[in-house]
Amino acid sequence: IGYPIWYGSRPMIIATFLEAYDFAGKTVVPFCTHGGSGMASSAGEVAAHTPDSGHPTGIAISSSQASGSRAQIQTWLRGLGVIR
Repeated sequence: IGYPIWYGSRPMIIATFLEAYDFAGKTVVPFCTHGGSGMASSAGEVAAHTPDSGHPTGIAISSSQASGSRAQIQTWLRGLGVIR
């Protein structure tokens, strides 16, 4: 699930979305953009809203590095087994 970091956290709409659906037995992988705070507490917040889900390591991309982040994202996706 992707989102921007706002003031060190995920937007409230993400919490609302996660509370509205049953993610039990699913894999929920957070990915976000930020202006300098990294993933902050958002991965833990996402996991707290989806306690019966798998939570592989997410990725945080700085807004200043977004345009050059293709290789970093591909490496992350390979690590998740999403791409080869």
